[in-house]
Amino acid sequence: MLRRNPRGDYPVVHETAFVDPTAVLCGNVIVNEHVFIGPYAVIRADEVDADGHMEPIVIGANSNIQDGVVIHSKDGAAVTIGQHSSIAHRSIVHGPCIVGSRVFLGFNSVLFNCRVGDNAVVRHNCVVDGHDIPDNFYLPSATVVTGATDLTALETVPESAQQFSESVMHTNVSLAQAYRRIQNEF
Repeated sequence: MLRRNPRGDYPVVHETAFVDPTAVLCGNVIVNEHVFIGPYAVIRADEVDADGHMEPIVIGANSNIQDGVVIHSKDGAAVTIGQHSSIAHRSIVHGPCIVGSRVFLGFNSVLFNCRVGDNAVVRHNCVVDGHDIPDNFYLPSATVVTGATDLTALETVPESAQQFSESVMHTNVSLAQAYRRIQNEF
């Protein structure tokens, strides 16, 4: 479902993207080409700052927002998901937040007030709150990163994790194309 926010902004979805009919996109949301947005995802850009300003939530080309993901932002801050990135089932991305390109965010993970660099892998059930994650970085499952966390003890992305991330991204780009072909059959 696509709908306006109280300010009157309406989502812009590229014609090659697929948005599942159960997903909700509200307001100042931009979905680029070949994006897959899965069942029950919610992407909501409806809050403004004290001056009535709102930055968009942007989903980069060839990315996928999987089942039950929530993307929102406080006080109109920007949220950007880069190209070729995978936001896995039931994750939360809450702005202000920037997720780079070719990022994998695992199941049930939470991002808030952070930047996740290009080619990073954030495995399942991680929390990143107020701390940037560098390019090519790897967070093992259930890692909690706050402003006080020292990242020097953590490693760069292992090849196996990078291959898994690429596989998920390619699978979901294919799903976007396949679901667009059959969307009128629902």
